[in-house]
Amino acid sequence: MKFDELDAIMRAYETASDRYVEKGVYLVARIDGRSFTKLTKEKVSFEAPFDVRFRDLMAETTRHLMNCGFKVVYGYTESDEISLLFDLDIDLYGRKLRKYTSILAGEASAKFSLMLGELAAFDCRICELPDRKTVVDYFRWRNEDAHRNGLNAHCYWMLRKEGAAKGAAAAQIEGRSIEDKVALLASRGIDFDALPSWQLRGTGFYWVDEEKRGYNPKEQVEVVSSKRAIRTDPDLPRGEAYGDFVRSILGC
Repeated sequence: MKFDELDAIMRAYETASDRYVEKGVYLVARIDGRSFTKLTKEKVSFEAPFDVRFRDLMAETTRHLMNCGFKVVYGYTESDEISLLFDLDIDLYGRKLRKYTSILAGEASAKFSLMLGELAAFDCRICELPDRKTVVDYFRWRNEDAHRNGLNAHCYWMLRKEGAAKGAAAAQIEGRSIEDKVALLASRGIDFDALPSWQLRGTGFYWVDEEKRGYNPKEQVEVVSSKRAIRTDPDLPRGEAYGDFVRSILGC
């Protein structure tokens, strides 16, 4: 069998599961850390429940993904996950899902591992969202998840630091309402609403035009130019206000 014939046969197997997303559908990638509980509790010593070093690693990984060739209009990270909203008209790789998931997982894993100095891996999935409303709902969902995780983490680690065992600490907060958990923290002098916003809301990333000043020595005049840059926002709103924020990113 000639090579060209063999190549055509094998390529058919390789691309059998390829799927393309039609235009007009919003794409959001969610990139999650794989076995990060073990990584952050056993291999690397991070402060619990939140560590600014880990936050900064996730932030830098998000910025890297927004600069690695995909047209991303909004990035969001909380805990060990990253969500990326692509431009509605993105046509990179013909909108082939296999390329998006494999490249983004690989880029995130490589960037995070290099910065950490330890092997770290991410997986990736693509959400296909039919309209702007669903996009807003998606990011509100992740924003609320950050709030829930932040509250649980602060309660759990407060109890652990008081000497409670893993199971006992988890049992004390299981099934409690948000109000009960906030009150539990307050009873120990912790004002939940006064905690850093990035721990409770996550961090957003979006493009802005920044003014850059320079000097033209030939004309001997100051010149002003504009460049695109990623703005990091660690003080995101919550609820409907966050929905309005996402709508502004979408231009609606």
